[in-house]
Amino acid sequence: MKITDDILYIGVNDHEVDLFEGQYVVPNGMAYNSYVIMDEKIAVMDTVDARFGGEWLKNLENVLNGRKPDYLIVQHMEPDHSANTAKFLEVYPEAKVVASQKAFTMMQNFFGSDYADRRVVVGEGDPLALGKHTLAFVTAPMVHWPEVIVTYDTCDKVLFSADGFGKFGALDADEDWACEARRYFIGIVGKYGFQVQNLLKKAAGLDIQIICPLHGPVLTENLGYYIGLYDTWSSYSVESEGVVIAYTSVYGNTKKAVELLAEKLKANDCPKVVVTDLARDDMAEAVEDAFRYGKLVLATTTYNGDVFPFMQTFIHALLERNYQNRTIAFIENGSWTPIAAKIMRSMFANSKNITFAENTVTVMSALDDKSRAQIDALAAELK
Repeated sequence: MKITDDILYIGVNDHEVDLFEGQYVVPNGMAYNSYVIMDEKIAVMDTVDARFGGEWLKNLENVLNGRKPDYLIVQHMEPDHSANTAKFLEVYPEAKVVASQKAFTMMQNFFGSDYADRRVVVGEGDPLALGKHTLAFVTAPMVHWPEVIVTYDTCDKVLFSADGFGKFGALDADEDWACEARRYFIGIVGKYGFQVQNLLKKAAGLDIQIICPLHGPVLTENLGYYIGLYDTWSSYSVESEGVVIAYTSVYGNTKKAVELLAEKLKANDCPKVVVTDLARDDMAEAVEDAFRYGKLVLATTTYNGDVFPFMQTFIHALLERNYQNRTIAFIENGSWTPIAAKIMRSMFANSKNITFAENTVTVMSALDDKSRAQIDALAAELK
């Protein structure tokens, strides 16, 4: 695939993976992207996952057309991008490897060598001249590993964005970009919103016409849309108005309370109501929705003097990603001493800009007139 006259795509599609990073369901696979810049000197931008090394090297050989690469640029050391670094340097012994100082430390750990005799260490603003193309390196620490750099081609105005602007799904998957990019960002990069904001500020000073990420499609049109979403996600702003109701239910009574609240919210013309069963639905999608919408209802039972395990997992997933700037409400259930709402509220004690709903629903085993009235009040508050 041709990106520009001189920049070619040599990545691979992975339809074998079931869980990306051992935790994220990827029904449409993954793309591991790699690029070649053909100039007086040739630069290869990142490698691919270890399982696809042979296919990737063949793709590279085909576009080189008998020439030899001069540089391998390693922007990110996560193995789905760097695993074939050692193999590349064996096949092309005259090539140099370009990366940050921290990346070379990681190479020693991964490959048993930091390639001291053939490395080029780069940092903020350092250039690399290939001919008519000059690459400018931009440091991006903790987006989402500490060694990350991104690369700007001043000739074709292309930003090679490492894991930035990536998404789940192979390139041959026909799916909405924002949905899987949001799930990818919130799940993997969400903790590092401050660092992403810093990178966006640096990118604002560049004339970017094309974005080449390490996952997902090359972005060539309407870049303001994608950059705007990244700004929203990384600033923890509300993307869409609506209410997410995340629940666990042991014997179905908490579920009935949730269904009644959802019904009332829809009757009150709530813009969007999303209901998710934390024991059965994809946890990553539930986390994604909690960050997408402005209001969150947590509904669960008191369990072993705490809250139900799936709810614990969900709240911890929100907290470790810096959940903030949202309204949270609670539905609790308990047959003798319901304390789930108190516990859940305390879990958000250190979160920023959380508004707690005035109304809390308490179900004593099963719905009754009192708890139904509380649901009516909560629905009116959240509409």
